[in-house]
Amino acid sequence: MEHQTQTIAPLFQVENVSIAYKTKRGPLQAVKGASFSIGDQEAVALIGESGCGKTTLATSIVRALPNAASVTEGKMLFRQADGTCCNILDLSQKELRKILWEQISMVFQASQSSFNPVKRIKTQFIDTVKAHKPGKSREEIMERARELLRIVMLDPDKVLESYPHEISGGMKQRTLIALSLLLEPRLIILDEPTTALDLLTQEKILKLLNELKKQFGFSLLFITHDLGIVSELADSVVTMYAGRVVERAPVAEFFNHPRHPYSKGLINAIPRLTMDSSELYSIPGSPPDMIDAAPGCPFAPRCGHCVQKCREEMPPLECVGEDGHVCACWNPMMGGTEHE
Repeated sequence: MEHQTQTIAPLFQVENVSIAYKTKRGPLQAVKGASFSIGDQEAVALIGESGCGKTTLATSIVRALPNAASVTEGKMLFRQADGTCCNILDLSQKELRKILWEQISMVFQASQSSFNPVKRIKTQFIDTVKAHKPGKSREEIMERARELLRIVMLDPDKVLESYPHEISGGMKQRTLIALSLLLEPRLIILDEPTTALDLLTQEKILKLLNELKKQFGFSLLFITHDLGIVSELADSVVTMYAGRVVERAPVAEFFNHPRHPYSKGLINAIPRLTMDSSELYSIPGSPPDMIDAAPGCPFAPRCGHCVQKCREEMPPLECVGEDGHVCACWNPMMGGTEHE
């Protein structure tokens, strides 16, 4: 498929979104004022350590947050197939249902719990299409399902007649990817797409996702803590820390010239074959309290480049380079990724 010309409005835009969980101690601010955008046929990686708000932000797009969580402010703007933009957060459940799967689909991390365990795989393909396009015949749906399963390198006859527990984790993950493509969505969200898979299966799925993105022309938002996946799949990288977006950069710029100290710490923590155990790097300190937050930059207590202003005031996202490279830091890094 030929690359489409980017329109004025991004395909998807997160604007100043905050999400809080109700706890006995008070509101836990899981996401704070997050902003980023996804263009046509762009793959955006959302990275950061566990608990930084990645999955909370992504699941809020498809309204799959737990009951204790709620979006407290912000907008999520999606440019629909007819060119009109809507704020997903303003849609009713009925209006949102028309968009999910047909224009936005999500592959959750736990593939084993994403299927109904008492229904054959073929029934779940049929139910998905019938919910959106009731006029489609069973034969048409099965033909499309077989085509997609072949594309993801699976035996359609075996998989469609199986129950979820009868196929492996890697097969379930690829089946979910096929299911997410069933209605030809324009944005696919992947939560840890290769978690719990062996290295060979991981490599197959990454290669597959790159090929599918070119073939079908969709955009990707994927959550990962594996920077190796980022380097293979992403066009842009969004770094989150303590619920905030602290950096956004094109993928090559992110690895070669990270500007936020946290991004640089993540890159330096990647093990290398030439290292011995004494050279392994980890970011010192611990993540901040998300309920009783201290003033200033949340990364300040762990940062070797902290200045007094960092402890007093949260820095805004500002342009620090070309191609939309932005960073929230009062004292951004100037160099590359070498150890200091």
